[in-house]
Amino acid sequence: MNRNIWKTLGLIAFCGSMMMADPMISKAEELSGPGLDFGNYIVTVDSDSVNITKDEEGMEVLMAASQGSAFRVLEDIGDGYLKVMLNDSFGYLPVTDNVSVTAADQETLDAIDAKAAANEAADFRQGLVNYALQFVGGRYSYGGRDPHTGVDCSGFTRYVMQHGAGIALNASSGGQASQGVSISADQMQPGDLIFYGGGRSINHVAMYIGNGQIVHASTERTGIKVSAWNYRTPVKIVNVIGA
Repeated sequence: MNRNIWKTLGLIAFCGSMMMADPMISKAEELSGPGLDFGNYIVTVDSDSVNITKDEEGMEVLMAASQGSAFRVLEDIGDGYLKVMLNDSFGYLPVTDNVSVTAADQETLDAIDAKAAANEAADFRQGLVNYALQFVGGRYSYGGRDPHTGVDCSGFTRYVMQHGAGIALNASSGGQASQGVSISADQMQPGDLIFYGGGRSINHVAMYIGNGQIVHASTERTGIKVSAWNYRTPVKIVNVIGA
């Protein structure tokens, strides 16, 4: 590497440290050239929406980032794009008047990473719920294990968790109630399992889908359906997902 390049990198690092000391928001186009990876930066969406793409050409959209969304900058790759962190992956955000770049301290970066992890967990849970809801209207069959052909309550939750989330559950509702972590009703999230019964025995299981509702293989008459989570008094609620 020649002396001029080293001098350029040194100037970038110095400017980065100056921005850390006085974190002023600057328009992305005012930060010239590749080199932002030598400092800690976040980029914030100022407009209603900005597309983050899979490649620098902007051909394949990964997501539409809404106003106020902030992302950790991994690199200024030049050519009008920033490489940004998306949960456990990355994408490319265009450098326009619609975004701002800010020098960030470690606490800010940690907060953004934590929010990204929470969003990823929420997206995972919603994806599992969407997977389960496709079977609504399916047939109830005692002892059944496949919602395509007929399934009972524990067979339904077992199938959905296995095929929708890669989580192995026991065969019976009582066995499933012994897995995961027991939680309270105010801790419930979509994808958690709710168990019902009489006395000390558990005889039914359903999946919470949010908004006070569950999806479950109910009875031979009603099949797989959506109900209020407290249509019966729950005896236990379990988080088997972890996140």
